[in-house]
Amino acid sequence: QVQLVESGGGLVQAGGSLRLSCAASGRTFSSYAMGWFRQAPGKEREFVATISWSGGSSNYADSVKGRFTISRDNAKSTVNLQMNSLKPEDTAVYYCAATLVPWTLGEDLDDFGSWGQGTQVTVSS
Repeated sequence: QVQLVESGGGLVQAGGSLRLSCAASGRTFSSYAMGWFRQAPGKEREFVATISWSGGSSNYADSVKGRFTISRDNAKSTVNLQMNSLKPEDTAVYYCAATLVPWTLGEDLDDFGSWGQGTQVTVSS
């Protein structure tokens, strides 16, 4: 298991930016793909972005493509989510996650075995 701790959430006006960070500990961070998910009140948790173990490839939900950027620093065991041009519909609790199996990619909830506690992002209109 890997322990994940998110930070960087907060309140921002529409059109603004936030940068989320996730610090990992407990196992070989560089062997696992990482992802960001979010869950709005009354809605299911949904995929936001994922990045491969090397950082060489990434993928995004259509709703955030072109506005959000995922990155990782394996030397520091961190993964980040830069969020620009934020919209009120981006309001949610954002979760960092690590894949269940090393050297695999994933976008489904079941692909991920370790989760952070979440950080609240609120975008006001």
